Amino acid sequence: MAGTMAAGGEAVDRRRAGPLIVTEDAELLDDLLRLCAAAGAHPEVYHSVPERRASWDTAPLVLVGDDAADRCRGAARRSGVLLVGRDQDDPGVWRRAVEIGADCVLRLPDAESWLVDRIADGVEGVGRQALTIGVIGGSGGAGASTLACALAVTAAREGRRTMLVDADPLGGGLDVLLGGEQAQGMRWPDFAASKGRVAGSALEESLPALHGLRLLSWDRGETVAVVPEAMRSVLAAARRRGGVVVVDLPRRIDDTVAEALAQVDLGLLVVPAGLRAVAGARRVASPAGMVVRDLRLVVRGPYAAGVDEEWVAGALGLPLAGELPVEPGLRAALDAGEAPGGSARSPLGRFCSAFWERALGAVTAEDRS
Repeated sequence: MAGTMAAGGEAVDRRRAGPLIVTEDAELLDDLLRLCAAAGAHPEVYHSVPERRASWDTAPLVLVGDDAADRCRGAARRSGVLLVGRDQDDPGVWRRAVEIGADCVLRLPDAESWLVDRIADGVEGVGRQALTIGVIGGSGGAGASTLACALAVTAAREGRRTMLVDADPLGGGLDVLLGGEQAQGMRWPDFAASKGRVAGSALEESLPALHGLRLLSWDRGETVAVVPEAMRSVLAAARRRGGVVVVDLPRRIDDTVAEALAQVDLGLLVVPAGLRAVAGARRVASPAGMVVRDLRLVVRGPYAAGVDEEWVAGALGLPLAGELPVEPGLRAALDAGEAPGGSARSPLGRFCSAFWERALGAVTAEDRS
């Protein structure tokens, strides 16, 4: 297998450095190599603690087989050491784990799924997950897709790693709104049936790059149903890459949309300031608010008589995230192929910049506290 190393110390392919495996158990080694392959990792393999201490110290994860625990006593203490074996009834396993400073004890095959995820996290260097914003229209034509695109375009323009996910199969495609219908890259039909883990780096690299961001949208073929497991896997992969993720969501909440809402840090419900729009938005806010952790309101003018943003917020019982400014030339700009929020000086661009300043500032304040 490319990227492995025998005890003799052959060269290692470090394109995606994987865990350090310490074992002489051939059957266990086969299992661990298989799990590394599933995670896209290239491990180093030794029979005991490597003489080259850097390998032990810098590996993202160290997988020590039960058979090698005694040979690993005395090795430098570090986090990310896992003791792995198969015997479910071995009473001495916890003593050996303590002796080598293992974080936990794993028994195969029961822990295989968890271990694949842990290996992949180590390979990808998972840090802070992306701040994930979900945008939902309270009624038809509310402008949710336009706002989602503008938020993503603004975040990318300001230098943030950004992914925009089109979770509405009936919305016409955000690639069209961004002028990237012909852009090369994968679309939702390529991921629609995914059930296992999706590698974050592979997802990012496979998607069309538009306006400095990565976009997952739909193709022009027949509508494809995305299974809930696929939505969960794809969004989890996007979040592991860090930065920001913006998700354009449909008003109809099914099991797949609920999976997306569950991974949203902040939901924005876009509601035009009219009585009928507010009445319709109640039917969207209720089920969405049961899933999303933090649902807030964005009100879009112009306003009907006797209606303002505070009245709409009170009628829906939602905190107000902001008021979308009226931008008379927006429709003409979109028809001319300009991206929503493409101009930092436009009313929409200024709104999005202010939103990110507040949202990311709150995350920083939370970290400090």
